[in-house]
Amino acid sequence: MSDPFLPTHPLGESAQSTKTPQSAHSVVTTYDGQVHINWDSEGHLTPMGQLPFFIEFLKTGGLFDKFVEDCPLSFSSNNAHGKRDILGTLVLSILSGHTRYAHITALRFERVNSKLLGMNKVVSEDSARLAFKHADESLALNWLSDSLHYSYETLLDIPWVLDIDATVKTLYGHQECAEVGYNPHKPGRPSHVYHSYFMSNIRMALDVDLHSGKEVAGCYSMSALFDFLAKLPRERWPAFLRGDISYGTEPFMAAAEAVGIDYLFKLKCTKKIKALIAKRMVDDDWVDAGQGFEGVSSQVRLSGWTKTRRVVLLRRRINDKQMGIVHPGKQSKQLSFDFANIDNETVAYEYAVLVTSLNAEVLTIAQHYRDRADGENNFDELKNQWGWCGFVTQDAKRCKIMAKMIALVYNWWTIYSRLIDPNAHREAITTRPLLLQAVGRLTQHSRKKNLTVMSTHAKAAATAKKLCDISAFFNILRESAEQLTPKQCLARILRMAFRKFIIMLSVPPPEDNLLPA
Repeated sequence: MSDPFLPTHPLGESAQSTKTPQSAHSVVTTYDGQVHINWDSEGHLTPMGQLPFFIEFLKTGGLFDKFVEDCPLSFSSNNAHGKRDILGTLVLSILSGHTRYAHITALRFERVNSKLLGMNKVVSEDSARLAFKHADESLALNWLSDSLHYSYETLLDIPWVLDIDATVKTLYGHQECAEVGYNPHKPGRPSHVYHSYFMSNIRMALDVDLHSGKEVAGCYSMSALFDFLAKLPRERWPAFLRGDISYGTEPFMAAAEAVGIDYLFKLKCTKKIKALIAKRMVDDDWVDAGQGFEGVSSQVRLSGWTKTRRVVLLRRRINDKQMGIVHPGKQSKQLSFDFANIDNETVAYEYAVLVTSLNAEVLTIAQHYRDRADGENNFDELKNQWGWCGFVTQDAKRCKIMAKMIALVYNWWTIYSRLIDPNAHREAITTRPLLLQAVGRLTQHSRKKNLTVMSTHAKAAATAKKLCDISAFFNILRESAEQLTPKQCLARILRMAFRKFIIMLSVPPPEDNLLPA
């Protein structure tokens, strides 16, 4: 017998609203008593209350407008989202520290900063993920490379060094070009490799290329690097190239010598290099190389080299240490472990060998290569704080596009944070809570928009003053330089942000040939 209270026909799926009703109310008990909680789904709130200052920076320098206008995306459907909505959504996601497309859901109903960026809405994660699926790869990559160049072009007038390096992006799915190669953190795991170029000290990303996991050696980025240099005017070339042992090879050095650019690379300790070290060990012409190192310059021509090149041998004495030595057993494959005590009577050194075309003293060469260590922090920041390890799709094309886009937003944020603090580079893990994350409430009265910002940061008061000073600088720039193009405005912003380096190097300001007011 059927139950008379059950419906004869199924009810089907009921329409469920995604908005929280305004009448939603709850009472929670805390250590400070009961708290009445109400939900407001219509309020204009944002967790990035200080982002309008960054948006003003983008508008004054013409960065975001050029980024959108030059984008090669085009859609034939009338229901498709606009380019500004798609690109704005991705920029907001990257700025928020997201590493997955799915994280865009947290910004889905952002009504404050999206409007300030000129957007109509924040698109869904699927729309953002699929936006570049059918885009022309070469057009998209050239567009992003041009946008990167626009963000740092003025800084090329300052003497600078080009750091080249590669980093591994571990993958866990079935992605195109995911191959098992050199992966020190996850051996045996497929990966992609980012070959990147940075402006040292200033830590601006110049460009990045994605390769398969097996193409980690420096030779795979050689053609892209010299194509990048060929597009720059000769007077804007770097003082020299700098890289690790992956770039200290005959093809790379010969290519640099062919175009007439200096280089500083590290060499592997091959058999002939070890013989050179043993030969120079007893010489007494070792000089101070800084930070406990001694150095000596020499000449060598290794097998496979087409010419004799200058090398700099560096050594540092190991004192008062107990070292563990692992060596294979004589009768079996089992490894044995011994301790070796090094006291002041025992002389032991650690070595490094550099190859260079620079005509400088040993101390300068050694310090130049030590400065390269700062470049390793770029990878740590971009991979762990800016999403280089995320935004993965099955095709390599969109991975390449997102790698360049993340580098571009990283450059924008680097310039902006330098405006606030010109004396040091601050990583995103520090600057996001300080310059971005604050509750903002937008209200409007008599056609006047008011954004009330509430920050819980300990340095909120000092930061508010700095942000107001930067906004005043933007206002003066717009009012007193009406004849300047957005590119010229950006040049002045860059000189303001990196004034520490410009003053040190005494670089003259640009001549804009403005007409008298």
